[in-house]
Amino acid sequence: MLIAGFPAGAWGTNCYLVAPAAGEECVIIDPGHQAAPGVEEAIRKHRLKPVAVVLTHGHIDHVASVVPVCGAHDVPAWIHPDDRYMMSDPEKGIGRTIGMPLMGELTVGEPDDVRELADGTKLELAGLELTVAHAPGHTKGSVTFGMPEAADIPPVLFSGDLLFAGSIGRTDFPGGSMDDMLESLARVVLPLDDSTVVLPGHNDYTTIGQERATNPYLRQVAAGQGAPGAPRRGM
Repeated sequence: MLIAGFPAGAWGTNCYLVAPAAGEECVIIDPGHQAAPGVEEAIRKHRLKPVAVVLTHGHIDHVASVVPVCGAHDVPAWIHPDDRYMMSDPEKGIGRTIGMPLMGELTVGEPDDVRELADGTKLELAGLELTVAHAPGHTKGSVTFGMPEAADIPPVLFSGDLLFAGSIGRTDFPGGSMDDMLESLARVVLPLDDSTVVLPGHNDYTTIGQERATNPYLRQVAAGQGAPGAPRRGM
């Protein structure tokens, strides 16, 4: 298994390219702001052939490079229908003006082929199996992508902005909800095995076991209590 990830753009959003091995087809997860050069570098380095872009949610820091990346490789983009509008109207998704200097670097809109994700769907792409879990809280259409254990790697969760090392995604943007976030953590995250590697939308990777033991939000959810007063992260 090959997972090549890098932080991109003004918000340091993690973009991932996932393939069974070098020299094979791959899936691109969350090509955000200024991610296209990094995507192309990883494709060249590992001799990959993209077959799809999949998106954990619609915020501009995760989708800003979808149009150029999909266009360059003639591949579809997958997104939950509740977040699809943000691809064409990114400012509506965060409830404020992004800023003209930054907006001048963005390609706003949808790629030619957009397909919609649904909870529980198993996407079979590039020889991979990605299980989609609808996980609202950060946005209404947030999802995670789970991959089962393989011969050379433990289970993997691409958590987007649901779960970070030591924290969770913020819930104060339009469509965000702390109640939904806590429910998603309980339903999507808590049942996972401790060995599951969490590859989040920002910052470093972690494991479910580490977060179960130390993440204040996950500990409170496991105890059946409300959210603690710890800081939340994300754009």
